[in-house]
Amino acid sequence: MLLSLACHCLCLFAAASLASGGVGVVPGVSGGSGAAGLTEGRERPYFDDVSPRNVSAVVGQSAVLRCRAKHIGNRTVSWMRKRDLHILTSHIFTYTGDARFSVLHPEPSDDWDLKVDYVQPRDAGVYECQINTEPKINMAVVLNVEDESHTPASPPPARSSAAAATIWGSQDVYVKKGSTISLTCSVNVHSSPPSSASVLWYHGNSVVDFDSPRGGISLETEKTEGGTTSKLLVTKAALADSGNYTCVPNNAHPASVSVHVLNGEHPAAMQTSNRAASYLLTSQLSCALLTYLLSSLTCR
Repeated sequence: MLLSLACHCLCLFAAASLASGGVGVVPGVSGGSGAAGLTEGRERPYFDDVSPRNVSAVVGQSAVLRCRAKHIGNRTVSWMRKRDLHILTSHIFTYTGDARFSVLHPEPSDDWDLKVDYVQPRDAGVYECQINTEPKINMAVVLNVEDESHTPASPPPARSSAAAATIWGSQDVYVKKGSTISLTCSVNVHSSPPSSASVLWYHGNSVVDFDSPRGGISLETEKTEGGTTSKLLVTKAALADSGNYTCVPNNAHPASVSVHVLNGEHPAAMQTSNRAASYLLTSQLSCALLTYLLSSLTCR
């Protein structure tokens, strides 16, 4: 009886083993899927947190915010400005009209650094390096901007005495109110690598702000080994957009033009009216002087 019961249990165990794929499970030993999960867990993307989380830069100089992302696989690394949630870069591409921002990613490294040229006080704040995992992971870096007047002066970048920027067209540019201001600056200076060349635009004494509330300001930049071409576009020109515009390369002397936004008046008409006004004033002064002389003679 006992022998029959033992045989029956053995048969049930064998049937259960076959139903589960013919492999018995021994307690305390992980299966293949468990090992794969462990490996996957080890290769999950993460930030190699070895770089400073606080970076300081002086106005007018460059700043580099470091980000080292490990095991990203086919995922994407991006940089975001925290104050306005603006995506500045994604992978190696820049998604802002402000050409001062670029990403440094030397292949095949794990570095995805954000470079800010010609740092301005408004650039201060928190920036996030992000990996598009699910959920998304990020690392914050704080950029502190110091006033140039409180720091010792540093020598300007070396520039060839013959190297100079050129703005296409006339030194005086006339555009109608509401139209587009288009200024193209070329710098025929060899730069190696081409990405090391950069161009900054000034309106008066201020750097052109591509993220200003005004909007409609963009920059198109083409960099080659033979030089750099930078095209500034200001749409829906207003009278306040008049003034001096200067193209400032980091490896050549700057160039400037004067922009005049006209309120429905043609430049020739404006110049004619100015000449007429000048002629009228001269005539009035001549008449006044002649009247004075005649009066003096009469009195004698």
